[in-house]
Amino acid sequence: MDNDTNRSGDNSIESKGVDRRRFLAVAGTGAMATTVAGCLDLSGEGDDDGEITIGVLAPLGQDQGLGAENSAELAVDEVNEDGGIDGRDVTLEVVDTQSDPGTTQNETERLIEENNADLLVGTFSSEATQGALESIGDYGIPFIITGSASPTLTRDYAGDDYERYKSVFRNGPINSDYQAEAMGDYAEYLNERHGWEEFAFLADNASWTEPFAQQLPGILEDRGFEVVLEDRLQPGLDDWSSVIGELQSTDPDALFRFFAHNVATELLGAWHQEELDFGIEGIHVASMTPDFFDAMQGAASFETTSQSGAAGAAPITEKTQDFVERYQEEFDSPELPMYMGFNTYDAVYVYKNAVERAGTTDYENDLDEIVDAMLETDFTGTAGQIEFYGEDHEYPHDVMEARDEDDRISNFPITQWTPEGDIECVYPEQHRTADHQAPPWMG
Repeated sequence: MDNDTNRSGDNSIESKGVDRRRFLAVAGTGAMATTVAGCLDLSGEGDDDGEITIGVLAPLGQDQGLGAENSAELAVDEVNEDGGIDGRDVTLEVVDTQSDPGTTQNETERLIEENNADLLVGTFSSEATQGALESIGDYGIPFIITGSASPTLTRDYAGDDYERYKSVFRNGPINSDYQAEAMGDYAEYLNERHGWEEFAFLADNASWTEPFAQQLPGILEDRGFEVVLEDRLQPGLDDWSSVIGELQSTDPDALFRFFAHNVATELLGAWHQEELDFGIEGIHVASMTPDFFDAMQGAASFETTSQSGAAGAAPITEKTQDFVERYQEEFDSPELPMYMGFNTYDAVYVYKNAVERAGTTDYENDLDEIVDAMLETDFTGTAGQIEFYGEDHEYPHDVMEARDEDDRISNFPITQWTPEGDIECVYPEQHRTADHQAPPWMG
């Protein structure tokens, strides 16, 4: 779920009469924001006795990007308070990608050439990440993807040209190929709990949703379910009447929707106001925003979305809720780290542990040592256990999916808004804080 949410145009929250300020916290008006953490000593910049610079690539006009910025700042502050990385202070540079491939590539090069970055983390939309990768391959700088889910980012880069892209890792979320499989498992849970057998499928027409479009309908049918509607929608759809009409005519038990570029406020509003007879499941990036429930005036009740860290609703690991509490003590907006924040926070520690094992941060001369140390990672993060696939895997350097004793993917938590405006984790079983609730108007 790389998830580049469209917040403008006729489909925006603002245009639907909802207070946009409660929905979206925007940091400043500039195209680039820079945060510096730690103790600066520019005289040592660029050598092993100076600071280590971590660059964060994030869409700062969106809560996901702001959550990543805040989480990186928190991690760097903690690292510096604990002696830094291998005894060296850490400097943080945060840039605004605007979820644009060209801007992302330019900011990537600026972080490397002007800021002498030692590590890059972040990126949100998969298309923007592809922009960064073009430059990453030229420089060989370590890069940990923390927001983009397309499997192409590992399969078609390090998988096709390992030497050029061996510095690229993804520590979360699991890629959308595995997410599609996990959604099949989740459908079985919904069937067991509610008897749902007929599903509709809707998704953004974007890179991150291709695995869902190509695989999920077949996965559902192989498990004995019927797919009554399949469609991919253009980003920023401004008239949902025909979509709502199709859903009413096909009459699914549940809609699996995968929206990042579409906020879908009109769909949610009609669902509640007209009490449409189906559940709304899957991934909805806008719904992850802490203020979304209030912004939608309660119309988000009973919808679900998968998100790394389960929004802190469940103790995914012993670190999850402690991290969320410390985050909330430091930051007011957004009120939660967002899924990209969990992964970005963890990425700082994954890198710290790896380069300390390797004994070097000098990627220009010692990249193989750093890569080998990264591949040794077995780290308990805030969003789960982090291990990486090796060179010979279909997805080199991608985060491994975790599986339970029944071989079901378990590091793909799904949350649900309650009518009281709370967030509960409803799947998988080992992280569940409440049972999934069907809308009360469903028979």
